Amino acid sequence: MTYLVGLTGGIGSGKSTVAKLFAELGVTVIDTDIISHQLTQTGGSAIPDIQAAFGKDSLDATGALNRAKMRQLVFSNPSAKLQLEKILHPLILRQTQTLANSSTTPYKLVVVPLLFESNQYQNWLNRTVTVDCPEATQITRATLRSGLSEQAVRAILAQQFSREQRLARSDDVILNEGTLEKLQPQITRLHQCYLQLAQRNNN
Repeated sequence: MTYLVGLTGGIGSGKSTVAKLFAELGVTVIDTDIISHQLTQTGGSAIPDIQAAFGKDSLDATGALNRAKMRQLVFSNPSAKLQLEKILHPLILRQTQTLANSSTTPYKLVVVPLLFESNQYQNWLNRTVTVDCPEATQITRATLRSGLSEQAVRAILAQQFSREQRLARSDDVILNEGTLEKLQPQITRLHQCYLQLAQRNNN
C-alpha cells in the first residue's frame, strides 16, 4: 500500500525548502502547486474550462492563465474563487493520485498549501506535517520571495487557516524559524519515523 504524508504550511513558512530536504533523502515529493501551474500553462488541461468560465481575459497572450488578473479577481470575488477551485481542485487531486500510485518509494510527501482548508485530501493521506514559523517571519519571507507587498501577503494570510488551526490539526510539526542547520535534524528524525510507519503500514 502507498503511505502518504501531507505537507502544509502558510505562505512564507518554507514548505519548498522542507520538501527539497525530504527529496534529497530519496523521498518522492508531489507538489500540488507545480501540478496547478502545469494545468494552467499554455495548452494545460484546465485552460479550456477556465476560458469558458471567465472569458479570454483570464488568459495571457500565450494562452496560459493570467495569474495576476485572476489573483486579483479571486481575492475580490468569493464566487469567482469557488468557481476556479471547482475547475482546478479535482484535476489537481487526480494528477496527484496518479503520481503517488506510480511511485515506488516507501512513502510519498504530498505538498498541499491549503491542505486543511480543503476537504479533498483528509481521508486520502495517512499523516500530516505542518511547517511552522511566526507570522512576522512569513510576511518577511513572502515579500522578499514573491515581490508582493506586505498588504498583499496579509490578505493571503487572512484567507488561510491561522497557525493555531493548522497546528491543532497536524500530526507533526517542523519549526522553520532559523537556519538549515536547525531544520535538517527535524527532517532526518521525521524521515526515519515515516519510514517506520510506512513499513508497518505495508506489513
